[in-house]
Amino acid sequence: MTEEKPVLVVTEPNDVTADMVITHLNRLGVPVARFNPTDVGVALTVSARFGSCPAPVAGQLRTPSRTVNLEHVRAVYWRRPVWPAFEHLEDADARFAAAQVRYGLGGSLYAVQNCLWVNNPLRNAAADYKPAQLAVAHRLGLTVPPTLVTNDPDEARRFIRAHRRVIHKTLRWTPYERGGVGLTSWAEPVHADELTDTVRVTPHLFQARVDKVADLRVLIVGRQAFAVRIDSGLLDWRKDYSVLKYSVVDLPTGLERTLLAYLDHFGLVTGSFDLAVDRDGEPHWLELNPNGQWGWLEEKTGLKMAAAFADLLARGEADADV
Repeated sequence: MTEEKPVLVVTEPNDVTADMVITHLNRLGVPVARFNPTDVGVALTVSARFGSCPAPVAGQLRTPSRTVNLEHVRAVYWRRPVWPAFEHLEDADARFAAAQVRYGLGGSLYAVQNCLWVNNPLRNAAADYKPAQLAVAHRLGLTVPPTLVTNDPDEARRFIRAHRRVIHKTLRWTPYERGGVGLTSWAEPVHADELTDTVRVTPHLFQARVDKVADLRVLIVGRQAFAVRIDSGLLDWRKDYSVLKYSVVDLPTGLERTLLAYLDHFGLVTGSFDLAVDRDGEPHWLELNPNGQWGWLEEKTGLKMAAAFADLLARGEADADV
């Protein structure tokens, strides 16, 4: 392990989960450079060179506390970065400036490939499409609830009538406000007579409801799996964390192997899987969050998740092909 090579932690300022990992990296004596893309300007500077040096990309990234040589990065922990919006500029100027940061700073970082990425954001993006997730899960032999993605209200009504107990889920979570109040969408029951022609405006995801008794959240870090059963009685357990009950469980060998293969398919090092457990104890695929939250699960269960991330990042490029 090369001590002088730092780990880059790219995330928002108040990220408690990243703090947990950094604490373990500090204990391991691994240098850390933490920054957020919104710091660009006064608190973050990048100078990347291409074509004039032996390395594919060389140069420096500078924060107020550390200077990092891009060709000597141990690992990149891509957590919860926030890109600048340049709200003080006119709309056209703000869009232009934001694009330059995303493709200049982001592009320069993505070019750094001689290290471990947890996860590479380009691979996160590819894995974040629910229809693609469903197809891969089915291909790998996981039980996938019958699902329809459509903007045809008649197709949707036929699907709901055929499967009777159906839920609607968003295809992608996005920040949403109405009247200045932040709103969050959950998995909700849906009935055929509720649908209107507004379904035509965008594709919607309809899914046969699993007759579940519990949920299963599986975090994989490198090749290490942490599985937690969540009992709640709720259709969507995220609605009320106060009623959740947690228990650590062991995954069947076949299921663990399949979830690892799922990450390998997308070239991911980590991911948070959600599955529903039916009355026979069989898991049903719900979704993968390539960059899901897990800090509260460590707090509730005592599982050493943050330490696993720190160990993986500390090994860095030695395990870059994980």
